[in-house]
Amino acid sequence: MSIQGSPLIHPVTVPRAEHNISRAQISENALKVLYRLKNAGYEAYLVGGGVRDLLLGREPKDFDVATAARPEEVEALFRNCRLIGRRFRLAHVRFGDEIIEVATFRSSGAADTVDADEDADRSHDGGTGRILRDNIYGTVEEDAVRRDFSVNALYYDIRDFSVRDFAGGLPDLRE
Repeated sequence: MSIQGSPLIHPVTVPRAEHNISRAQISENALKVLYRLKNAGYEAYLVGGGVRDLLLGREPKDFDVATAARPEEVEALFRNCRLIGRRFRLAHVRFGDEIIEVATFRSSGAADTVDADEDADRSHDGGTGRILRDNIYGTVEEDAVRRDFSVNALYYDIRDFSVRDFAGGLPDLRE
């Protein structure tokens, strides 16, 4: 089910005892990234296909992290980090052959939620209207609404090992 354009909703929080994800199933490197962000005071979640695969009992092909830390803040925490992308600025934290992709929570860019610094990070190609850069940061709730499918809006919270479902992804996953 697609969720883009959906109104913000409060997540359903599934406590550790009620889901099958174990930290033993998560890449040691993804855990390093999550814990370092958390210990530095940033909100950080395992998100997307990795969470979906773990809930389905499958081995994820990769692990992605969504966080409140901006790309430059992620880079400052990890000497093995490289910032990539122009339109969507991402941090790649490399551990040998494994790359953990770290994305800052994104916002839809509504004028009333964007401050002047963030607005400067959004620019358009005047002739086509194409967004060249879209680094308008937001909250985890805003980030979830921007995801393409409901199951990609499932967030594993390293603080209490819960799963947060912002868009009805768990029922969709069961179907």
